[in-house]
Amino acid sequence: MSERPSTVGLLGGGVIGGGWAARFALNGVDVRLYDPAPDAMRRVDEMLANARRAYERLTLVPLPPEGAITLVGSVDEAVGEVDLVQESAPERLELKQQLLAAASRAAGPRTVFCSSTSGLRPSLLQSEMEHPERLVVGHPFNPVYLLPLVELCAGSRTDPSAVERARAIYESVGMHALLVRSEIDGFLADRLLEALWREALWMVNDGVATVEELDDAIRYGAGLRWAIMGTFLTYRIAGGQAGMRHFMEQFGPALAAPWSKLVDVPELTPALLDKLAEQSDAQAGGRTVGELERERDDCLVAILQGLRSNGAGAGDTLARWEQGLLNSSSDGGPPVRVVPPEWIDYNGHVHESRYLQLFADATDVLLRTVGIDEAYLGAGGSYYTVETHLSHLGQLVAGDRVQVVTQVLGADDKRLHVFHTALREGESAPVATAEQMLLHVDTGVSRAAPAGDGVLARVQALAASHAELERPARAGRRISLG
Repeated sequence: MSERPSTVGLLGGGVIGGGWAARFALNGVDVRLYDPAPDAMRRVDEMLANARRAYERLTLVPLPPEGAITLVGSVDEAVGEVDLVQESAPERLELKQQLLAAASRAAGPRTVFCSSTSGLRPSLLQSEMEHPERLVVGHPFNPVYLLPLVELCAGSRTDPSAVERARAIYESVGMHALLVRSEIDGFLADRLLEALWREALWMVNDGVATVEELDDAIRYGAGLRWAIMGTFLTYRIAGGQAGMRHFMEQFGPALAAPWSKLVDVPELTPALLDKLAEQSDAQAGGRTVGELERERDDCLVAILQGLRSNGAGAGDTLARWEQGLLNSSSDGGPPVRVVPPEWIDYNGHVHESRYLQLFADATDVLLRTVGIDEAYLGAGGSYYTVETHLSHLGQLVAGDRVQVVTQVLGADDKRLHVFHTALREGESAPVATAEQMLLHVDTGVSRAAPAGDGVLARVQALAASHAELERPARAGRRISLG
């Protein structure tokens, strides 16, 4: 993973700026936020709370210590000595030009400037800047803290190194940076979305469908498919073994048929606006914006995790971000896990399989501590769990904060004997324990083998240190009626 920045400056704290603040802060980056709105910090705090909730369910990897978000009173305070400036002001050219020009005068010599604009060309945005060569469009998508796409577009005066630096920063906080090859209004994604939006407006205007029916046409069909393979790969598959050529030969002529309104947009009359508002209110069914946002986030988390398990699309981006977090994580105390709702069974408690997952994650933390990193795994060495004894001593419910304390009971050149204790935060009585025997394996031949010298030395040092601790009372227990 690319090195994360230490501090960023944000100009604007609305829906997009607040999303940037949450993504950077939860990745351990300090944020200086400039927004003259009197309730700016309240809005950002609400978005940060949503993001924390989503990240607790999105990844099992411990996040870095949270960055600080500081509200400042001027552009100069926001941009001084920061790695990146992200402008997310309202979509007014003059306002954005003024903010970026002021930032360019006050920032340090290595600061890269990015705009969240959804359609303004960067050559226009950089026209008033003292350092236009460091300006790049970094166009994200809402919610910024969950959707990984950010479109990068350079202006006529942009230095290629600025694009590369912006790309590295965005990827370090778990984003997929997509380079727009040519400077065009609207970039790539919004031009596609605008075409769909125009046609949808016409169908509502003409009474062909309601807003809910049109949303259903996307979310139950093509939308799920698009999340995995986009548009062109979808049609390539639709062509069967003969591929895209066959698809275009079969369905291409239909593009000339008068199915759509193309770029002919209906007049946004009061009647059409009333119809859109009325149908949208009905579709919401009384749910607040906050409730809809949380429902959206829950669904996105589930989709992203599902895609990750298959190594597809945005799931691959999530997996690479998690691997980067693992590679750069420090050896601190046991991470705190928040029990997510999907761990709960029909009895209202955590399902027993999730206890095994909780302890397996703790074993992974231990293995990273002794040097089982990406390089070691790539060289063919690893520890495999060969036996586990779970004891359920209490009950966990959704929202509980739990830590796992691990003790090494013994080790030799091939075996590692560990004991895990799960504790609800703030309590001393364990809710569960797990005793495990791990075997070091040469993964190339799938056989037990001695651990590498460096790993073995750390394992033995840890075992010697833990030998001074009191042996857990439940260690060595067996199941019997006697």
